[in-house]
This record gives sequence, C-alpha cells and structure tokens, in this order.
Amino acid sequence: MNCEAIRLHIVDWLKTYAGAAGSKGFVVGISGGIDSAVTSALCADTGLKVMCLNMPIRQSHPELSRSQEHIDWLKQKYGNITSGTVELTPVFDCLETALPEDARTFLSLANSRARLRMTTLYAFAGAGDLLVAGTGNKIEDFGIGFFTKYGDGGVDLSPIADLYKTDVYKLADHYKIPESIRKAQPTDGLFADNRTDEDQIGASYPELEWAMEYVHSGSHSELSDRQKKVLHIYVMRHRANRHKMEMPPFCRIPDEYKK
Repeated sequence: MNCEAIRLHIVDWLKTYAGAAGSKGFVVGISGGIDSAVTSALCADTGLKVMCLNMPIRQSHPELSRSQEHIDWLKQKYGNITSGTVELTPVFDCLETALPEDARTFLSLANSRARLRMTTLYAFAGAGDLLVAGTGNKIEDFGIGFFTKYGDGGVDLSPIADLYKTDVYKLADHYKIPESIRKAQPTDGLFADNRTDEDQIGASYPELEWAMEYVHSGSHSELSDRQKKVLHIYVMRHRANRHKMEMPPFCRIPDEYKK
C-alpha cells in the first residue's frame, strides 16, 4: 500500500470537492478513535479551515483524553485547525427524559447519541460554511453497515470510505498519529459499558475484511469453522443493514395518475 500516494489523492479529492461546493473547509467530530484521527489529518492537509469538535455524551475518560490529545497534536502540526467542545450530556438527558419508556430502549438511546452529534456537526457546518467530513471506513460504510443511519452516517462526504480499517491504521502510522489512538481498541463510544466494536460485531476488522473480499471474489473454497462463522456474521449484517447503504426507497407514482 502506497500510503503517500493515497494521502495525496484523498487530499486532492477533498480540495477539489470543497472548491466545487464553494466551501471554506470541513468540520470533523473527533472521537479519540483511529478513523476520526486520520480523517481530520487528511482534511488538515488541504490547507482549508478544519473545525474539530469534541462532543461528549456521558463519555469515558480515556475516550475524552485521546480526543483532546489528537486535537492538540493537530494544532501543533497545522495552522488551520480550530476546535471546540460541545457537552451534549445535558441535551441527551433531556431527550431521554422526554421520551416515553417504550421508546427508551438500549439501542434507540445509543443511536440517539450519534444523531445528536450529527445535528451538532451540521450546526457548525452551516454557521461556518463548512462540509461535514464522515469518518466511516469501507467495512463500516459498505460491508456491514456499522453506523447509525442519519447519525454518523449523516455526512457531506466520506474521505476514507474506500479504505479498509487495516488501511486506515497504515495511514495513521504514516501520519504518526498519537500512539494512544493507534493502540486503542476500536469502539463506537455509544454504550456506557465501553464495549469494543469486536464485542458488538463478534468478529475483528481483519476478519470482516477477509469476508468482504471472499464474498466479492465468488470463491467457494473450503472454509474453517471460524471462517464460516465470520462469513455468516458478515452476510447477515450486510443484509440486515442494506437499508443504511442505499438511498431511501420512494413510492413512484404512475404517470397516468398525475394527469
């Protein structure tokens, strides 16, 4: 993998897209994870304005610490970074209280966190004439749909969506992203128990990448028991989350009804 060629390609793509959109730059939600770290570094390399937002909602201390460490690292390296912290815990508390009990399920509240953050990112984007840069990688965005619809999936453009998670780690090494972020276990940060992505999915990112490649290759080679399990996880999640990865369907009205 030619990390420098990929870096230059994405940076040029970002600059071209922002120029065509008449945008001044980008806003990125910084989670303390590898994807947002690499995305924000790529945006910073454009030379355009980059607003980095920390948006804690009952967040764990390690996640907050890594998020701030990365923002500090960006500011030391680049001169086009601004940042802010929007404490969304009180907003989330109000939403949770306002919802009836049957709407306050574990998963619905977790997804509500992501949607509050999306709303916040677009508030800053609208006020600053910025584009919301997504932080999803290829497995999350096109493999198993591991994102919240209209949450972290609600973005203007996706710089790293054609890179596997393992590719993102290689770019992070290339950038020399803070080691604490490169070594941290991937997590979406939506649950209070600090579960990792692998805990939720039941497979690691390298395993899921293998499954995605296997499906697209059309291979029928003999598989181990673990490979069969991983493949089942991938296929089931891809099918269940296909609605996230496609445009919403709409009811097409026959032309004769419109006359």
